[in-house]
Amino acid sequence: MNSVSATEQQGSQQSTEQKMQAMGRAARAAARLMARADTGVKNAALKAIAAELDSQRPQLAAANAQDMQNGRDNGLDAALLDRLELNDARIDAMIEGLLQIAELPDPVGEVSDLKYRPSGIQLGKMRVPLGVVGIIYESRPNVTIDAASLCLKSGNATILRGGSEALHSNGAIAVCITAGLKQVGLPEAAVQVVGTTDRAAVGALISMPEYVDVIVPRGGKGLIERISREARVPVIKHLDGICHVYLDDRADTEKAFNIALNAKTHRYGVCNAMETLLVAEAVAAEFLPRLAAAYGEKGVELRGCEKTRSILPQALPATEEDWGTEYLAPILSIRVVADMDAAMEHIAQYSSGHTEAIVTEDYTRARRFMAEVDSSSVIVNASTRFADGFEYGLGAEIGISTDKIHARGPVGLEGLTSQKWIVFGDGQIRQ
Repeated sequence: MNSVSATEQQGSQQSTEQKMQAMGRAARAAARLMARADTGVKNAALKAIAAELDSQRPQLAAANAQDMQNGRDNGLDAALLDRLELNDARIDAMIEGLLQIAELPDPVGEVSDLKYRPSGIQLGKMRVPLGVVGIIYESRPNVTIDAASLCLKSGNATILRGGSEALHSNGAIAVCITAGLKQVGLPEAAVQVVGTTDRAAVGALISMPEYVDVIVPRGGKGLIERISREARVPVIKHLDGICHVYLDDRADTEKAFNIALNAKTHRYGVCNAMETLLVAEAVAAEFLPRLAAAYGEKGVELRGCEKTRSILPQALPATEEDWGTEYLAPILSIRVVADMDAAMEHIAQYSSGHTEAIVTEDYTRARRFMAEVDSSSVIVNASTRFADGFEYGLGAEIGISTDKIHARGPVGLEGLTSQKWIVFGDGQIRQ
């Protein structure tokens, strides 16, 4: 029995790999067509998909109800069920997102830095699609639309592999996307949703450099670590968001209070929430008691260094592990530091490179902090919660990148393109 089972499993895996290869070939062919697609046609496709979502609400609801029931049967917790739910308000949000992306400028074909060389040639840079983008994500069906719409507008083909818990919802959304593409004459293979829960599909997708140009993982740290470790295709990623806010001894009291409260409590389960608060020693006794009271009202558990606990005895002792933890929960680590240099040392040691903020009225210190802190977003006198594609004016985002090559920070339309050199001549030859 075991040998038969193993043989069947191998056959199934081969079938999945063959299916992924076929999707890859189709995506590569579609990418060539998408690269030359007219902006108006791409916008028409986005609007057609929005109309399909609106007209297919009953089908979307039925598919999502099946996923929700399966989730309850499989013991998904309340938070995951909430992320999985596809109600009318969330369908409205998906439609609005599509229409917003249709209104954004098309980056493809944009030419910049044109200049003449002494030889008489004129050269510049042209923005072009990446090609085929593979996106691997968990739970939220709305990501299917976010990812598809951004890839479509930026002239890419995409292969989407959602979580098994959203299989039916993603399938129903895929029907709407395919119908919208078909209506305007764009290749249906420009957006393909993987319709299997076989984990081998992920392994195949991240191992096809001949068909896939870049992988974007969206999900938990375990998923992203696995993809980063095993992928044979370049990956745009961030592992976690260990974000810091430093309250300087020259900070405005009200700004410091509002920013530190918002950065932690606006939403807990997001990558741009503050996880560690750093406070200058000279103002710690002034700032911390009021903040602690506000955090207490919100149900935030505080963990602090010895100096913090001498001011806030109710805080639990912070361990070395706390400084490197992304809680995604109402928990906050607090460290009292000597000055900005000590704060930057802490950030350099423990930050994940996502987002850091300083609150100060000292312009020179603000400039130093911006120059020396090496994260994808560095913020002065505002909450870390602004590190987001929509807030940055990018429309929807495909994710956040803490890499230093190509895209960094929130990745929107421009982040899904690259640049190539273009040269105009008039018969010049190299002497």
